[in-house]
Amino acid sequence: MTFQPVYIIDGARTPFLKARNAPGPFSASELAVQTSRCLLLRQSFSAAELDEVIVGCASPSADETNIGRVIGLRIGTGDKVPAWTVMRNCASGMQALDSALLNIQSGRSHLVLAAGTDALSHAPILFSDKMVNWLSQWNAAKSTGQKLQALRSFRPVYLAPVIGLLKGLKDPVIGISMGKTAENLAWKFNITRQEMDAYSARSHQRTIEAQNRKQFAEITPIIDAQGNLYSDDDGVRRDSTPDKLAKLKAVFDRPSGNITAGNSSQVSDGAAALILASEEAVIKWDLHPLGKITDCQWAALDPAQMGLGPVHASIPLLQRNGLSLHDLDLWEINEAFAAQVLGCIRAFESDAYCQEHFNTPAWGTLDQEKLNVDGGAIAIGHPVGASGARIVLHLLHALRARRLRRGIATICIGGGQGGAMLIETMGDKA
Repeated sequence: MTFQPVYIIDGARTPFLKARNAPGPFSASELAVQTSRCLLLRQSFSAAELDEVIVGCASPSADETNIGRVIGLRIGTGDKVPAWTVMRNCASGMQALDSALLNIQSGRSHLVLAAGTDALSHAPILFSDKMVNWLSQWNAAKSTGQKLQALRSFRPVYLAPVIGLLKGLKDPVIGISMGKTAENLAWKFNITRQEMDAYSARSHQRTIEAQNRKQFAEITPIIDAQGNLYSDDDGVRRDSTPDKLAKLKAVFDRPSGNITAGNSSQVSDGAAALILASEEAVIKWDLHPLGKITDCQWAALDPAQMGLGPVHASIPLLQRNGLSLHDLDLWEINEAFAAQVLGCIRAFESDAYCQEHFNTPAWGTLDQEKLNVDGGAIAIGHPVGASGARIVLHLLHALRARRLRRGIATICIGGGQGGAMLIETMGDKA
């Protein structure tokens, strides 16, 4: 079947707010609701005229498990517009876009709000299994004697908290953290600490320069319950330099590792939302698309090297469309870790890696002047459910700002997967 392009009508995102060891001012649904409402206010149609709402979220709260439906109702879709939630770890927001794309291509939908959101600062703190078992014993105790017996069996160590976010960042199949997978890539491709820190400092610098040039037009300010305004990504460090980053200690592979908090993505809260439409909807509502999704690819690989997912997703996408690395005007590779992005660059350059995994020669050197030109998740943040949607949206804005045509947004995925979308800009009319 010939791939039918789907139009990107508009998009918006919240500022990404760094998690600071306490719950942030917004829940995941509040983030998505605020940015989606602002996005819809500037459209020629109402929320009730959407065909569906699809939301990617990796860590919804216990009372909002189908967070897509919660968001849909709160933005005013009414009862009759279906809404649902998707989860593909770091690519949940991109999966929402792809799910919308497939439904539009099949004719089941014509106008879809696709979003990604996460408030990782609200990730739960859990009881240990021993504490849960003790509570079960306590609740089952009926007599005074049984309760006294339960109290005698209690140990203070049962109260040791289990950090839900850390459990989520550890692969349950291979038993290692996402940070350790980045250490694996650093070892595999001989990526030095100096290279990681230099890349990370550059991410901050590029984001600062983009903020100064007002290049984040997709950001919609949001307001908390106390009336405080949030208008910019707040994790950007203007004083970040390779020398300062070099002083940070390893986090994931102590003491000899090289992955630190400074050369890793920031744990953040944020949301991004896009409106996708068929050609029929474009004509019906007299819409003026910003661009279109021209292809999409998913891939899987060894979970211990999950950071190379962008390579495994992008190469089939390039092959199918008859493109080389250099035919793309811009690239967005989500910056889970500096070592992971640098590992992707090395993998594209490696004859051995490309022959082993794709039966092709090396694809060449990815021009870093085309890569993450306005910085990435190391400076901006990585609210897991939102990032896949954010990189697609920002790629489109970055292309348009530079009067360029075509780019790929790609992301690695915990568990050993990768996703990539081929995006093209267009004029004011479809």
